[in-house]
Amino acid sequence: MNYRNKKTIEDIDVNGKKVLVRCDFNVPLADGVITDDKRIRESIPTIKYLADHGARVILCSHLGRPKDEESKKKCTLAPVAKRLGELMDREVKFTTDIIGDEAHAMADALKPGEIMVIENVRFYKEETKNDPDFAKALASLADIYVNDAFGTAHRAHASTAGVADYLPAVCGYLIQKEITIMGDALANPKRPFVAILGGAKVSDKIGVITNLIDKVDTLIIGGAMAYTFHVAEGRHVGDSKFEPDKVDLAKEILAKAKAKGIRFLLPVDTIAGDAFDANANVRVFEGEIEDGWMGLDIGPKTQKLFADALKGAGTVVWNGPMGVSEMKPFAGGTIAVAKAIAEGDAVSIIGGGDSAAAVELLGFADKMTHISTGGGASLEFLEGLELPGIACLNDK
Repeated sequence: MNYRNKKTIEDIDVNGKKVLVRCDFNVPLADGVITDDKRIRESIPTIKYLADHGARVILCSHLGRPKDEESKKKCTLAPVAKRLGELMDREVKFTTDIIGDEAHAMADALKPGEIMVIENVRFYKEETKNDPDFAKALASLADIYVNDAFGTAHRAHASTAGVADYLPAVCGYLIQKEITIMGDALANPKRPFVAILGGAKVSDKIGVITNLIDKVDTLIIGGAMAYTFHVAEGRHVGDSKFEPDKVDLAKEILAKAKAKGIRFLLPVDTIAGDAFDANANVRVFEGEIEDGWMGLDIGPKTQKLFADALKGAGTVVWNGPMGVSEMKPFAGGTIAVAKAIAEGDAVSIIGGGDSAAAVELLGFADKMTHISTGGGASLEFLEGLELPGIACLNDK
């Protein structure tokens, strides 16, 4: 998908116009208090540009998965509006309304440069169904639509895609950055191009593997999905998790990589536990794993093998942990990969989710070229799938 020709906020006159911006304000809350405001901070450049250029700014987002009246109380965007106002040091109005008279009255009364937030769009079940009437009602608040929520760009919901049927539609800076950096890496990578894929299931990453195998010079596989490839090679994996129904597929991928001359790296040793537990007994196995033991991280020789493969890389794309990184005894592989990428000079793209969390936690975030704001969306982008929230935007 070539999304690099999509119009941005700089390609459209916003002065005096009401601009509906779909942000990703899906922030973690504890007792109504925001525990991490990173997503709010990341939305500010787009909001500031619009306000500074005379737009009357109307912000919308989802937060959590509200199911009933009780959960709605925990998913209100009121704390988000308050925090945004603090971060921008200006008034940010908030309404508990979404598409009703109160929301319309507040939007109509906005002066150029003023900002308001409407309530959580998922309070309407029509949002996730991409209901055209709800999308039309949202669109009626504004003159222009801006999507800046990359984290939900892979979902065709009313506020992420449907609204674009009724308004001129452009992207904000966050989405522009995502599609430019990741788009360039896939279309014209600095070589050697190395991709590292981890996580539990081959089935979750099969689309990414299939798309990248035509583009990369080296493909590194870690995480539990490596055991499916080990079984495909005829190796015994003990009690390790693998997908029996994906073994033939793994064989096909191995054959395709060999035919294309791609360097395909799998773990050569494994840190295993006798239970799926942070307090399990631990052993390192080279080659095959004995029964009664399950692989929970890549071993020390593999950590070195993968780190060496990253040396001299021109482009690195990483998605998924190398082991059960949330358990300290099995986090070493993920840490080693993050460290190796941070120490290199490659264009480095971290595909959201667990990989991004590991990089942030270790303090390597500033060493990476780009950390994607959307786990699922970045995965689908790397697969070459259409992202409805970007496909719907106007071309230049």
